[in-house]
Amino acid sequence: MGRAEQMIEYMVQELVEILSEMRGMEYDAAMKVVYYSEVYDKLMEPGTGLYRESPGYVYGLLQDELNFGHIVQAEL
Repeated sequence: MGRAEQMIEYMVQELVEILSEMRGMEYDAAMKVVYYSEVYDKLMEPGTGLYRESPGYVYGLLQDELNFGHIVQAEL
């Protein structure tokens, strides 16, 4: 596994943990939210560089998606 893949895996784990804590979701439900999100799709595209951002920033994108139905930031 390359460095980018490791960073993506770490980011996904962080997002699941943050969702569980911040929204009081069960771990399995939080995993489904992350894996079926547009944010996850963008994380899986190494060219976006999203995996290099902080977990807090990426969680903000996920919050936007959950609240508005899509990622709000224009750069993605």
